[in-house]
Formats: sequence, structure tokens, C-alpha cells
Amino acid sequence: MKDKFYKYLQNLQNRITSRLETLDGKAKFQEDIWKRPEGGGGRTRVIQDGNIFEKGGVNISGVEGKLPKSMQTYFKVGDVDFFACGLSLVLHPKNPMVPTVHANWRYFEMYDKDKNIINSWFGGGQDLTPYYLFEADAKHFHQTCKTACDKHNAEFYPKYKARCDAYFYNSHRNEGRGIGGLFFDYCKANDQMTMENWYDFVTEVGDSFLEAYTPIVEKRNRLPYTDAQRKWQEIRRGRYVEFNLVHDKGTLFGLKTNGRIESILMSLPPHVQWVYDHHPEAGSDEEKLIKVLQNPIDWCV
Repeated sequence: MKDKFYKYLQNLQNRITSRLETLDGKAKFQEDIWKRPEGGGGRTRVIQDGNIFEKGGVNISGVEGKLPKSMQTYFKVGDVDFFACGLSLVLHPKNPMVPTVHANWRYFEMYDKDKNIINSWFGGGQDLTPYYLFEADAKHFHQTCKTACDKHNAEFYPKYKARCDAYFYNSHRNEGRGIGGLFFDYCKANDQMTMENWYDFVTEVGDSFLEAYTPIVEKRNRLPYTDAQRKWQEIRRGRYVEFNLVHDKGTLFGLKTNGRIESILMSLPPHVQWVYDHHPEAGSDEEKLIKVLQNPIDWCV
């Protein structure tokens, strides 16, 4: 399974980066192949200063070795080996009318001293972080997620949408990071789903990403914007940074397993502001966004 899924991730990375380069029309992805001293490595691809994308990364990794003590405590296991692979992407467009997007699809195995698999699971999802709310875009993104889920189980979309709203939440701000999408984790074999079934589901979601996001980029990228709207975008990017550094489990896992720091922190945007005690003007488009972030909406009704 680990070889099969990692090959899928390699192909998916190629498809996504090729499509994004075509969409941007200027910038190309810089590629870094790296090795992890303890075992494994990855392929980092970063795009910067494009016509559309100010900064973005589409990274894959497959790492293995002894599970560090800190993660043994986290997973409540003893001295075990592990393998983890995944594709993680974040795209920060220049135009504040175009939303930031994040996606991740991953697979994890743990082994006993005889190299037998003692646990394995899939995880992942995709979510949208707009700076200005276009309801048609929100509905398109969520409907694409729902369509992918419904091919496998009608209960998946409402369950994983709710988990996404709960997970990507800045509790110290009492607001969501964005307008959500899907978030699923610890997807293990059970009475209803084999690991092959989970593979089919996760790859279905992965394959839906470009359909979910690129039409929004094409629709909004040429809209005009003001300096004030760009400032708002940078303030909201600050909230994005706060989540990734304070709450995100993927960042924590990478840091505690001696991951490649440039790949881990590629999710951070290049231009960000923190303005003391900032509040949007009453009745403004900016306030409209905040109200939705504080009260998640069902976009597929």
C-alpha cells in the first residue's frame, strides 16, 4: 500500500504543478530533491512571484525510521518504526479576490520489531481560505468535495465537512481559518471499509482538487483590487500563519520528526501584517467574511 500510494502522490504532484504553471503563465516551480538522514526524503516544488501565485508549494515526502520519543507519547505507543508519506500544498495568490487554498493527502504505517504492520491509516482533505467571500465560489468548492465523497459514502461529506470546520479553527481568535472543505484522519480498515476502499476514497478526493480550485482562480484573478483590499489580505494571512504555527498537527509532526524545515514552513505567505486590535468596518465586505468564519455555513443546501 505504501508503495502504491506514494506512486500516486508522485503522479498527482506532476499533474497539479503542471496545471498551475499553465494557469500562472509566468512562474515555474523550483524543485528540490532532499534526503532525510534517518530515512526517506521528498520532492519539494515551490512557485514564487508569478502572474497569479505570489508563493505556493506542492510537496511530497516519504519518510521512515524510528518513531521519535515525542511522537511515541503522542500516539501512545512504545518503541516502534514508522513510515509516513503525503502530498501537502498551499497556494497564496497575489490578488486578494482569489482565495488561498490548502490540501493534504497522507498515509501512515507503524511496525513492530519484526517489521510487521501494527497500525496504518489514511488522512487528508482540502480547504479554502478566501479574503473576500464569493458565495458561488464557496458553493463550487464544497459541491466538488461533496461529489467526490458521495461516490463512496453519502455520510462522508457532512462528517468530514464538520471535522474541517472544527479542525481549521483559530480558537484564540474564535473564528475559522477559512470556509472549510474536508478533513479526515485515522481512516483505518473496519467493517465497512478496507484499506483498498480508503485508498480509492482518498485518491478520489485528491483527483478532485484541480476541479475544485482552478475554476475559481480563472474567474477571480483579473478582478481589480485596491491597496486597502491588499492590506486586508495581508492581515488575514496573519491569521493563517497563526493557525499553522500554533495549532496545525502536520507542522508539529514535521518539526518533531526532524523534517525539512524549508518544506514544513513553505505554507507561510511572503507578505503578512499584524495590526493591533484590528476590526473591519461595520457592514463592509470584510465584516461579512468574519461573520461567516465565526458561524460556518452549509454550502451544499
